[in-house]
Amino acid sequence: MRHLPVRMARWSARHAGRAIAGWFAFVVLCLVAGIALGTNEATTKDFWVGEAGRAEATATEGGLERSPTERIMIRAGSGKLDMAAAGAAARDVTERMRGLPEVESVAAPVRSKDGEVLLVSVVLNGPELKGKKNVVPLLEQTAAVGADHPHLVVEETGSPAISKGVNDQRDEDLALSERISLPVTVITLLIVFGSVIMAGVPLLLALSSIAAAIGLSMVASHVMPDAGVGTNLILLIGLAVGVDYTLFYLKREREERARAGGRLGPEALVELAAATAGRAIVISGLAVIVSTATLYLATDVIFSSLATGTILVVAVAVASSLTVLPALLVVIGRRADRLAPRRAARRAARGKPARAGKPETGRVFGALLRPARTRPALTLCLSVLVMLGLTVPALGLKLIDPGKDTFSRDIPAMRVYDRLTESFPELFVTHEVVTRSTPEQAAQVKRALEDLGRRAQADPLFARAPKEAESTKDAQDAQDAKSPESPTNPRTAAISEPTVRTSADGRISVLELSVPHPAPSAEAIESLTRLRQDHIPATVGRLSGVETAVSGDVARGRDYVSHESDKLPLVLGFLLLMTFLMTVWAFRSVVLGAIGVVLNLLSAGASLGLLVLVFQGTWAEGLLAFDSLGAIASRVPLFLVVILFGLSMDYQVFVVSRIQEARQNGMPAREAVLEGINRSAKVVTSAAIVMVTVFGAFVALHLTEMKQMGFCLAVAVLLDAVVIRLMVLPSVLLLLGERAWWPARRPGRAVGAQEPTAAGSPAEVR
Repeated sequence: MRHLPVRMARWSARHAGRAIAGWFAFVVLCLVAGIALGTNEATTKDFWVGEAGRAEATATEGGLERSPTERIMIRAGSGKLDMAAAGAAARDVTERMRGLPEVESVAAPVRSKDGEVLLVSVVLNGPELKGKKNVVPLLEQTAAVGADHPHLVVEETGSPAISKGVNDQRDEDLALSERISLPVTVITLLIVFGSVIMAGVPLLLALSSIAAAIGLSMVASHVMPDAGVGTNLILLIGLAVGVDYTLFYLKREREERARAGGRLGPEALVELAAATAGRAIVISGLAVIVSTATLYLATDVIFSSLATGTILVVAVAVASSLTVLPALLVVIGRRADRLAPRRAARRAARGKPARAGKPETGRVFGALLRPARTRPALTLCLSVLVMLGLTVPALGLKLIDPGKDTFSRDIPAMRVYDRLTESFPELFVTHEVVTRSTPEQAAQVKRALEDLGRRAQADPLFARAPKEAESTKDAQDAQDAKSPESPTNPRTAAISEPTVRTSADGRISVLELSVPHPAPSAEAIESLTRLRQDHIPATVGRLSGVETAVSGDVARGRDYVSHESDKLPLVLGFLLLMTFLMTVWAFRSVVLGAIGVVLNLLSAGASLGLLVLVFQGTWAEGLLAFDSLGAIASRVPLFLVVILFGLSMDYQVFVVSRIQEARQNGMPAREAVLEGINRSAKVVTSAAIVMVTVFGAFVALHLTEMKQMGFCLAVAVLLDAVVIRLMVLPSVLLLLGERAWWPARRPGRAVGAQEPTAAGSPAEVR
């Protein structure tokens, strides 16, 4: 592995044209292959988890699965609702919807209790996840009805419309994040390199790596289904690591160029950079890939999709740094060599001296390093105490699976949803009790489920109290006896009645129970607990040989959080083990492996603590433009810990590699630490600025889950680059001295220390 980056760089440098053409051909091939195969999207069954997943699998087996449903509300533009006009609009809606191939059925209109809203429910064809794609024609027809009845407000909502709105908003948000992060990245690279061409190289490779990874992810989805989040992460991680890897390689090539003083050609300089920075990039990329792969242990389609996207884009970014980057540097280097005499002549004609090399560490970095250099023990203690203090809020971490009730109200369908649940509170949440039995028990099971429905209706946590239910039913029956149900005489709130559906073979039954509370609320969660622990055991749970499970929005969320909590120790354990082993393998030091694990835990813990402090409370809502969930989105902590460990290994590898190189060049342990930190501080901090910008742009997005993710990643990278790498790590290594490298012995001189040979090529790599 030590010689592979050099051999690849040597070939690319000697065949620059072919290497560049080959790279872009590879990118095009990946995109073409991905487009040709298409994306294999995850189906509803891929998301089944826990008891809720078992319930949905059973219901699907009996043909009783949940169908995507849209709700069309008809209300007055002002004043009281004219029922005749509303009935005409309802007939128009019904006729239009029944004429669409995407629609399975249209229910009779239902009037709200206050008589001010008429509701038409439309069931779509196909599985639940397809609803967001099939809903567009329905929205168009709803808008047409509204235009034909200008004195009424005709509006539509439902899970399909909300999902489409969320996807549209996510696309707009990603475009916004690119508009924020790309200019800042360009400015940072211009400051680092002082050259438009050199600043453009990292962006070019990062964007081409992203394009190739997107194509490959489409191909990979036929092995592991895509949950619809992989592309978002490819854009997020691809820009960050793509720019970082190229940045490290470019800075090292410029160092070697300055050291050679014109005695080496571009090909030789690229080989020298490959022997040091190239090897560090490979190790760093492998560390991120191995860390991210632990997400597969969560056995969750979303985490698997995230892991696949991250692994692909990191692997492609590493490949670009080892193949096309050396070729580009040779082409740029040859051009610079041709222009150098002219530039020198112009400077001489103007009486300007030759440019002196800039110091590796400026005043800011020197000031940050001074405490560790002069008082390592005190600096270590204070830095660790600060990081532990930031970690404390993480002890109060609460997890929630964010449902549609938590989405941004900038989505039109969400504003309609709020009006819907205000008029029909029973549509907030539905629990689905699913049973499996023998056909001979079907009648007995149905009676038990009906008993369960009555018990639930008597429970204040569910839709209606008994007296209200009876009085409403009596009034309803009296009204229905006078005039039959029609669009001009709809039933009132009939959708709140518990209903039992049974499969054709009599083996599977489903009871639907309404709860007038939003899914994340304590009341909705308590209603699920009471249903599972009290009502079911007292009714259908008494029947011998009958399997029972509960699904629904609340059950899905609670079971998902429970599933992730159960998997967390396994993922975290493997993550710590792999981080330790990767560090030991890279530097042949058990002590450095242990230090890496501890520092990564500090960084991850502090960032999670800040995440809880900011997003679990309400004090920062106005500052960051979000509505607090009172908890953290359940997917965020596990994903962030894994990604943060990988990104922390990035900086660990690059910094310790420079220290190891100085040590191999014969420097004592203390001088090697200071030399390595000095030479890596500026480039690591520049890379961190790029990552913080990319991740920080996600704080401007609408989705709270994405805000949390971007904030935590940005904070973690900043803490890791400044506190961990400039204060904690140098303090530890200065205090340990040679003991930090145990059991490795002091090696011989490294590649980066040799003098250029007379032939203009580096000495042989040992």
